[in-house]
Amino acid sequence: MKKLLVGYVSRTGNTQKMAEFIAEGIRFSGNDVVLKKIAEIKDEKDLEGYDGYVFGGPTYHRDLVGSMKTFLFLAQKINMVGKMGGAFGSYTHSGESAQMIFDTMEHVYKMDMVDLGALNLKEHVVNTEEGLRACQDYGKAVGQKLA
Repeated sequence: MKKLLVGYVSRTGNTQKMAEFIAEGIRFSGNDVVLKKIAEIKDEKDLEGYDGYVFGGPTYHRDLVGSMKTFLFLAQKINMVGKMGGAFGSYTHSGESAQMIFDTMEHVYKMDMVDLGALNLKEHVVNTEEGLRACQDYGKAVGQKLA
């Protein structure tokens, strides 16, 4: 069994719900998952010991929230080359953050990213059956690729 970290920042609770549903999908794939708010990750040692990483955050004014930017610089301190990765986010109107996180993980960290790309959901979809299913399916895809 592989161990993955799902790290997220959430302003309104929607991205947190996505993280929880993605973690559920990872568990469905037979893997172990740790779910953490990025505010709980104090240094790079808190990021060690995982086989894969899934990071997520909302889009705010067509950008990442400041705490996610800071976190991505922290995460760069550990060697994630070739490790499994995924990215997700929620948004109300523009939705750039999930792809920004994905691109950072793929091109800066040189991770092996899930073939589905970034999961990006409008906030009003997160709490629907469709949103739940999309998040769980994304988690399953990450877990299956890791296996």
